[in-house]
Amino acid sequence: MMKFNIQRMAARALLVALAMVGASAIAHGNNDHAKASGPVRKEQKPWGIAAEARQAGRVIEITMSDAMRFTPGLIKLRQGETVRFVIRNEGQALHEFVLGTKKELDEHAALMLKFPDMEHDEPYMAHVPAGRTGEIVWTFNRPGSFDFACLIAGHYQAGMVGKVEVAAATRNSKPAKEEQAHADHQH
Repeated sequence: MMKFNIQRMAARALLVALAMVGASAIAHGNNDHAKASGPVRKEQKPWGIAAEARQAGRVIEITMSDAMRFTPGLIKLRQGETVRFVIRNEGQALHEFVLGTKKELDEHAALMLKFPDMEHDEPYMAHVPAGRTGEIVWTFNRPGSFDFACLIAGHYQAGMVGKVEVAAATRNSKPAKEEQAHADHQH
């Protein structure tokens, strides 16, 4: 009898969690949150600074799914790299890709639980409706271990997170764009 009650309680907990995720995605809306055209607002953050698409030396494709996962979940870069993230939502729910530190993402996720329809649009965020694609262009000008996450209420709590590891530039290292330019020409 005890085993049956535990299974029923687990099933109810799962249903409540799924309902929260679904309701929060609806509350946040399926608005496109498309980035406004024009110059990118550049503000130095602990994890880097926004950049223009033409500055990107590397493109990284990321997929998001309703299994509350990012693929890839780990990205390794070198200090000074400017990356264009192409973020594809393969799910049926709205998802987002937000770069930051663990502390900042934790704080923002807590706010999203309290205010699920909170509007926010920063150059380190992409809100991507189901079946659509978004982009972020970012320069990782500081070394360290940073995070990315979907902060829609319930998604972060379900483990929709990833890591960005930025290795410190060495004295002889060049950003990838310069290295590629050098490799492309002939001596």
